[in-house]
Amino acid sequence: LFCAGRKGGHKGRARQYTSPEEIDAQLQAEKQKAREEEEQEEGGEGATGDPKKEKKSLDSDESDEDDEDYQQKRKGVEGLIDIENPNRVIQTTKKVTQLDLDGPKELSRRESREEIEKQKAKERYMKMHLAGKTEQAKADLARLAIIRKQREEAARKKEEERKAKDEAAMAGKRLQSLSLNK
Repeated sequence: LFCAGRKGGHKGRARQYTSPEEIDAQLQAEKQKAREEEEQEEGGEGATGDPKKEKKSLDSDESDEDDEDYQQKRKGVEGLIDIENPNRVIQTTKKVTQLDLDGPKELSRRESREEIEKQKAKERYMKMHLAGKTEQAKADLARLAIIRKQREEAARKKEEERKAKDEAAMAGKRLQSLSLNK
């Protein structure tokens, strides 16, 4: 009788995770392979030249140490099988000049429905407001009534002052004319 724990199964083994550096190196290697294949299809100088020299000429940013480290990391079956992590999200950064703020935005059904409901609610509110049925409209109308009364009172006072000045001026003219006549 064999027990699963004695012989050792896959459950007890240590897990191996791929580091981000290794993933980046794999992606760069895939890009380089694609470039080499394109050059070979074109029949250019790449088909006859040394692949390491081509890589250096195409990607002058990378150093010799990166190439050697990458070759050392890939051993055994890793060299034959290219594994790509489907869960890895490559973030692309956009420049401010590339952003299209004026373009139409794609909305989901839910977002578009909510947007339509917002517009309808706003239109209903504006109709109610213009009819004077909302609280804000009532407050505005009351404030306007107070302002009208104040303005009417101010106009009435000005009119009375003007009349008083006119009467004073007329009385002054009468006094002058009477004093001149004597």
